Amino acid sequence: METSYDVKVWKIETYRGARATSYRVRWVVGGHRHGESFLTMPLADAFRSDLVRAARQGEAFVIESGRPMSMDRAQRKINWLVFARQYAAVKWPTLAPNSRRNTAHALTSATMAMISDGRGRPNDAELRKALTAWAFNLRTSANGTPPDNLVQALTWLERNTRDVGDLDNAAIARAVLDAMTVNIDGGASAPATVQRQRGVLVNLAEYAVERRLLAANPITGLAWKAPRIVQSVDRRVVVNPTQARALLDAVGTVKPSGPRLAAFFGAMYYAALRPGEAATLRKTNLLLPTDGWGELLLESSTPESGASWTDSGRRREERQLKHRARGETRLVPSPPALTALLHKHLESISTGPDGLLFSGVRGGQLAESTYCRVWRTARKATLSTDEAASPLARRPYDLRHAAVSTWLGAGVPPTQVAEWAGHSVAVLLQIYAKCLSGQEDAARRRIDAALRED
Repeated sequence: METSYDVKVWKIETYRGARATSYRVRWVVGGHRHGESFLTMPLADAFRSDLVRAARQGEAFVIESGRPMSMDRAQRKINWLVFARQYAAVKWPTLAPNSRRNTAHALTSATMAMISDGRGRPNDAELRKALTAWAFNLRTSANGTPPDNLVQALTWLERNTRDVGDLDNAAIARAVLDAMTVNIDGGASAPATVQRQRGVLVNLAEYAVERRLLAANPITGLAWKAPRIVQSVDRRVVVNPTQARALLDAVGTVKPSGPRLAAFFGAMYYAALRPGEAATLRKTNLLLPTDGWGELLLESSTPESGASWTDSGRRREERQLKHRARGETRLVPSPPALTALLHKHLESISTGPDGLLFSGVRGGQLAESTYCRVWRTARKATLSTDEAASPLARRPYDLRHAAVSTWLGAGVPPTQVAEWAGHSVAVLLQIYAKCLSGQEDAARRRIDAALRED
């Protein structure tokens, strides 16, 4: 948006026509001429006075429209909910399903803070459901008419949310950010969640600036700090090789899904695959000898996001690898133990839909709830009471942490580990370097041996 302080406002001109008389205000902004006609002299004089006052106060004028920035924004006033839905529609096509869901949650939190006082307010649960499940979900709202149980909440919201321009008020912008630090149950949101939601709000404000609804981004200019994010993985979650093997053995005994998932968890532990990458493995991705070291050629990933957020309507949607462009691949080594697990799986379990190695018992896509349930059962059967109560391998994703930490502890160069794990070296060292259980003991032994030699 190009602006200028070079403004000249001329006298009002009167035009007497055959049927009516009109009064025209003419002015120049940055060499560009503008004009506005009015039916009465008082209206024309009031408009001219506004232009002159803004120029004397040193306000910038928008060259395209010829109006002061405050007047230009006032002409473009738009309800927050209407604008937030427009923003969601602009972002939807390029976002991954999980990002769509996260954006909807962020916009919901912001909208709840942008509500003005109004009578007959539905309860917060109904308002949040209307926003997340319909207003900011283009897959469901594309059907046109919201469900009957959401109509009342959406109608009330449209009448009782502020204008986007109200974000220029520092108190309101701060209230929106503060709302993102609180969970639905009133507890504190995770720092990573707050940072992610703030990022959505910053991007939305930039879009408002682009649309000339805001003069500048009020979020980035606010003296507000998000909670600090823990930058490294808790070393207590990392299993050692003995514990990992015991857990993988236990997985195979959990009926009915366990035997189908031993190699799935094995790929996460031995090759540091993310769950979405392991769930996308096909036989064509396996470069395996009869035994010994092989390789996995990763081409895509299908993180689970929920059917309502994907274009296909399935709970998983295949996308490019994380941090990589579409079509890029990643080659990961398969240690002998993983090679054996994969061969055993291929011999005993048929492939699922689309040739996937891992699927549900009934042949559908592998559900996160299924493998998490199997993992909880195997963990309870394997670990001691104290270990089970600790964070040790509480989530399947912790197997990936253990794999990367083991590679680093074994002395594999960080550049190589980063390539295998699909990370940058900086992120790798920041997050994983302190995860390996027993690494400090080994370091102490080396120092002790050096001191004795001295």
